[in-house]
Amino acid sequence: MSRINISELIFEENIARLDNVALVDSGDSLSYRELQKRVQGVAEVLSLRQVKPLHRVALLCHDSIDYVILSLAVLSLDAAIVPIAPDLMSDERQSIPERMDVHFILADFSLLQAPSKNMLPTSLGLKRTITLSVREAAPETRDHYAEMRPAFIRFSSGTTGVSKGVVLSHETIRDRTDAANDGLKITSDDTIAWVLSMSFHFVVTILLFLRKGATIIICGNPIQDAMVQALKNYPITLIYASPIHYRLLTTSTAISQEHFKTLRLAVSTAVRLPEQVAKDFFNRFQFHLAEAYGVIEVGLPFLTQQTGSFHPGRLGNPLPAFTVRSAEDGAVFLRGKGLFDGYFSPWTPYPLRATEGWFDTGDLGELDTDGGLTLVGRIKAVINFAGMKIFPQEVEEVLNQFPAISESLVYGEPHAEYGQLPSAKLVLAPDTNTLNERELLTFCKKHLSTHKIPKSFLCVEQLPKTASGKLRRY
Repeated sequence: MSRINISELIFEENIARLDNVALVDSGDSLSYRELQKRVQGVAEVLSLRQVKPLHRVALLCHDSIDYVILSLAVLSLDAAIVPIAPDLMSDERQSIPERMDVHFILADFSLLQAPSKNMLPTSLGLKRTITLSVREAAPETRDHYAEMRPAFIRFSSGTTGVSKGVVLSHETIRDRTDAANDGLKITSDDTIAWVLSMSFHFVVTILLFLRKGATIIICGNPIQDAMVQALKNYPITLIYASPIHYRLLTTSTAISQEHFKTLRLAVSTAVRLPEQVAKDFFNRFQFHLAEAYGVIEVGLPFLTQQTGSFHPGRLGNPLPAFTVRSAEDGAVFLRGKGLFDGYFSPWTPYPLRATEGWFDTGDLGELDTDGGLTLVGRIKAVINFAGMKIFPQEVEEVLNQFPAISESLVYGEPHAEYGQLPSAKLVLAPDTNTLNERELLTFCKKHLSTHKIPKSFLCVEQLPKTASGKLRRY
């Protein structure tokens, strides 16, 4: 049986819907036919510039129609996309291509600090000026890399955290989107309001929406105004957003229940849905939110429709393609369709990371008699701030370089809307009596992305440690 290509599959599945609108961005709309034409045009240029199958291509671009075109063009060449979020600091942007050992960098010119002459032709129909830079990658020596045929490698650390890079193949993406649609039930009748970052949310969502021939309305900034305009101007059937976005809609005076008359599903994702946000949204618009529990290594195993009785952390039963179990210590394991293919750095194909196909989510949970799952906490120290992962070690590495600090411990403080806020306990350096917090914040802003900077600092005499002298994390 021939191997599939996820980009080609999208247009094969939409052969009868090529004249449907695929994407709308700032008033510009693109049909599936025109999308296919532009993807083919960009792919031809990339191929002429020596982008080949199995190459890794870093993508740095603002959320836009261009982002989708560039992604599908890279995928159509059987090359792998390595997304780089535009809101990362410049040193983080520079570190990802090195640590993921990419062959090329596709970048929005407006996001580059240094000028570049390697522009893609303006005749391709891209709205943004896009550059393609070549990087000398090491010869490929990873076992099974070629037969795996990676399509996405999502970097999952920062400048000083442990490298990982979650690898997804074309077949895995097909299976993962199929599994997710057991819950989302996307069809060509759907019009979706899109507000999340494409650098962090793309495979289970954008690619699925396109496979099913739906229309995606890309909401720009300011985000509250953009969401309101989308609801007023288009027959929105699905919103896929974070609790923060639903709070913004609830507080807007520019919309009413009437603007939700075509809505069939409103999904809250990225962080746990606060009860108050769910209640306020329902009281305002008489519409219950659904909560998605996603894991980058797994996909979308749970989609929970909230009702009048709210149970924090309760996810219920997994979607049909997945099975869940809880170990004696409460550790939650998942098995199912579309699980990741491996980690890039250090290179570890997935079968070496799991036992009998079970993936350890790092969450703690309890199963009820019907097999429904309720999350009760986290095992891993990673901090989830509005859906963005923060590794405490990389923030500590920066804090410990500040002259007034001897050592630090970074942890997540629970927050109703953001999930967790990064916070830090600090031990001052010898002969240092006070901390100039303003100077520390200025220092952090030079070395960390805004979302990684601790939102509170607490000076302590000593930090909790294990018997072996390691930091005891929360």
